[in-house]
Amino acid sequence: MNKLFTYPGRIWRFFWRKIESNTYQIIISLPYFHFVKNTRNSPVACTLRMWFMQKVLGFNRKVYWPVHFTSKINQYKHMVIGVETCPGYEPGCYIQGIGKVYIGDYTRIAQNVGIISSNHDLYDSREHNLASEVRIGKYCWLGMNSIILPDVNLGDFTIVGAGSIVTKSFPEGYCVVAGNPAKVIKYLDKEKCKPYINHPEYIGYIKKEEYNDFRKKKLWV
Repeated sequence: MNKLFTYPGRIWRFFWRKIESNTYQIIISLPYFHFVKNTRNSPVACTLRMWFMQKVLGFNRKVYWPVHFTSKINQYKHMVIGVETCPGYEPGCYIQGIGKVYIGDYTRIAQNVGIISSNHDLYDSREHNLASEVRIGKYCWLGMNSIILPDVNLGDFTIVGAGSIVTKSFPEGYCVVAGNPAKVIKYLDKEKCKPYINHPEYIGYIKKEEYNDFRKKKLWV
């Protein structure tokens, strides 16, 4: 009994963890929250904590994929992403969708990455080129602090080195680009590149089979 009163903090933490665990299990058992369980093995898992930061506290609230609270998504309705592709999942990213942004399945995007789909007009900084776009293929990797500029098209299995600024397209893919401006520093052996599929497939918080309907109803691309 004396130990009970000697360690009230430990007892409180023990019961709080029990309450927290039980509450968590109840929440993720609800149909709406099935994405928590179904994506838990993904490198861009839709965690309950990240959902709370977005949907309750309001950081990038309307974005349909998980985004770190320090990242900024601008004009998400112009963005089409693939399975397990969550631009801004890592801290400090800026994804600008004034133009259109298309990113393929299983593409990884590191911290502090910028994707800029439209530049200011040279003669009137209030205006943007709305016809420009960015296209990034499947199984790509954008390294930390890299920047993708408007009208860039990167093919499948393109790796962008950390700190690179990509000003032109590499639509053939299967290469490593790096530098400012980025250029090809290595071509990949296509035979060694391994496409994969993880099940179940989710596009952000949405099941893949439901994404086309969502896109028609909610997105502008």
